[in-house]
Amino acid sequence: MKSSVKFYLLFSLFLLGTILSFVTHSRAQGVSPSGEDIVNGALLYDKWYAALKVNPPANDMLIWSRQSTNTRSGPDTWRCVECHGWDYKGLEGAYGSGSHFTGFPNIMKLVGQMSEEEIVAHLKGAKDPAHDFSPYIPEASLSQLAVFLKYGLIDDAAYIDGISLKVIGGNETHGGQLFQQTCSTCHGEDGKTIIFHSEGVNEYLGTLANRDPWRFLHRTRFGTAGTTMPVGFNLGWTPEDGRDILAYAQTLPTGGEIPVVEPTTRPEVTPTKLPGGPATNLFTGILTGLGAFVGVIGYALLFTFGFILAGFLVITVLRRRKE
Repeated sequence: MKSSVKFYLLFSLFLLGTILSFVTHSRAQGVSPSGEDIVNGALLYDKWYAALKVNPPANDMLIWSRQSTNTRSGPDTWRCVECHGWDYKGLEGAYGSGSHFTGFPNIMKLVGQMSEEEIVAHLKGAKDPAHDFSPYIPEASLSQLAVFLKYGLIDDAAYIDGISLKVIGGNETHGGQLFQQTCSTCHGEDGKTIIFHSEGVNEYLGTLANRDPWRFLHRTRFGTAGTTMPVGFNLGWTPEDGRDILAYAQTLPTGGEIPVVEPTTRPEVTPTKLPGGPATNLFTGILTGLGAFVGVIGYALLFTFGFILAGFLVITVLRRRKE
């Protein structure tokens, strides 16, 4: 009896250890502990103060003063994406040059070497006090951000050509079907219903898809912070589905085209015939000729009569002066 109890006790401990080992291994391999955490973390990465519906700090983030190439200020300096990019590669990615360049590191590489706990600690300023978000972002939200950074990042180098910014191997037909089913409700069939304001310029969805495809993919997968945009991750879209939608979106109008204005459709109207015009037969031709002749003679006689009358008046005036 005792040996039986001992056996079951040892077996239970073995089973518990196996389960704990499996969970630990799964999370180490990048299996998401929660899809909701990944999505919420992605929204926080985009714009945490919009996701949390709070006012952003008015001043620049402390770490911002360590760079001088990106001239943005205020709320933008507190966004993770402004330092590390929509491709998560910082100075080694799309933000390695241009107005967004800061020189801050490739976060995809950094989190690959860190646990969730270490990421949260870093977000709380453990490694760098200037990187402390804990006064502004609740602990639970910092954990969600860490989950996204650890398990939700996707390297889109396989989907986007880094030079042309065009999609690699996308299926436009499939992407168009997904776009019309979900996205066109808000963006319109041509992607021009919503106008985006970027870099002081108005853009359509097609413009954005061609100019910043990494941003397009991030928001297609996880939505836009502070909005009710559908979330591809929650719809079961795969990274390949997002790629296909991007491929289709890159064919939409970019705003550079001159809109074609179609003529207004209206019933045909027969114009009213105006009087006059060229002669249409011999009789009217003769009448037209006589009319022209009489008109010329009349003007000539009138001119002659006027000339004679003027001369008569002049002679009369001169005779009276002599008398």
